Amino acid sequence: MASAVFVLDLKGKVLISRNYRGDIPMSAVEKFMPLVLEAEEEQQAPTPCFTHEGVNYLYIRHNNLYLLSITKKNSNATMILLFLHKLTEVFTEYFKELEEESIRDNFVIIYELLDEMMDFGYPQTTETKILQEYITQESHKLEIQVRPPMAVTNAVSWRSEGIKHRKNEVFLDVIESVNLLVNSNGNVLRSEILGVIKMKCYLSGMPELRLGLNDKVMFENTGRSPSRGKAIEMEDVKFHQCVRLSRFENDRTISFIPPDGEFELMSYRLNTQVKPLIWVEALVENYAGSRIEYMIKAKAQFKRRSTANNVEIHVPVPDDADSPKFRSSIGSVQYAPEKSCLVWKIKQFQGGKEFLMRAHFGLPSVKNIDDTDKKPPIAVKFEIPYFTTSGIQVRYLKIVEKSGYQALPWVRYITQNGDYQLRMPENIKNNKMPPI
Repeated sequence: MASAVFVLDLKGKVLISRNYRGDIPMSAVEKFMPLVLEAEEEQQAPTPCFTHEGVNYLYIRHNNLYLLSITKKNSNATMILLFLHKLTEVFTEYFKELEEESIRDNFVIIYELLDEMMDFGYPQTTETKILQEYITQESHKLEIQVRPPMAVTNAVSWRSEGIKHRKNEVFLDVIESVNLLVNSNGNVLRSEILGVIKMKCYLSGMPELRLGLNDKVMFENTGRSPSRGKAIEMEDVKFHQCVRLSRFENDRTISFIPPDGEFELMSYRLNTQVKPLIWVEALVENYAGSRIEYMIKAKAQFKRRSTANNVEIHVPVPDDADSPKFRSSIGSVQYAPEKSCLVWKIKQFQGGKEFLMRAHFGLPSVKNIDDTDKKPPIAVKFEIPYFTTSGIQVRYLKIVEKSGYQALPWVRYITQNGDYQLRMPENIKNNKMPPI
């Protein structure tokens, strides 16, 4: 539980505050900024929570603001930090931009939100769509008392009653981002998959949805093994508050009453060895500082039936490079001097295919370009539809509603790049490059 919540500027000046419990003097906030600055001067890694003289300080930074909570109790730090993040989301939804000026311009609405989102230090309603139904920008001017919607007082606080849609549809996106780091020798140093299941629900009434994933998937700490197939262990699984966790723990069924509109149902991480989906090799030839040439080979290492769209390969070049000349077997190549790199764009890259590109630059000044430690890596961007790296699949998506209407579920799979980097190899000097 939180004793008080503050919004401060970057100098530590309190812009707005709400004291929920009254068990800590509000002057405790004056010690927050000196403690943060002291930690920065000692070059310590910033920590989102610390204790001083028996008072716990928990904070996040957003743009030019600090959102701070203080408490004396042995509180759940994760819950308070999550509440501060939800606070930034709600404020951003209301004011479009959350910064010092928007706080000063909206004191009345912010106090109303702070009162509704937390009660005696315990988080309450945090869903923006529900809050917007009875707390509006002009609510402090209304003479008629606005009644809160039923969602605030019933068990389903994220969905209003009486929702009607002319066409009942559910759109489900399984999106996986691949983080990868390959060293200059071609060895994978780090790889992981970050997945998220996003939904857009346009369903009438109060529907019950049940989502089943394929048997290959095994969630961490469920105590159950898949019935067949190779197990893929998902870590850091997080669900939207609408998911019934007890049902999931019993039979791994994801059962929920969804919010109306767009929301993130769950996210997960796979810390596993990932074969690079798009492999890039670079051969760099330096001619005594007068010019430099690159030969880049890109290969799609996924199945031929899949195609990567909007592929971009960013290859770093010296800061003073000029007079670019390019030749490629597919796509287009551009020089981006503001980023000190060349960008090779391939609109569609079919699985199993391999392409080459040659680039030539002049070097007007003599610099030591052999220092490989300072060379940034090659970065690759891509998007592969109808494909997941982990093999996760939706087996079924059932929709149950008392009125018995028919609804259309749509499922889409996408794999895209995350932090996808390949380090540059050593330069070679005055050696004959093979032709394209």
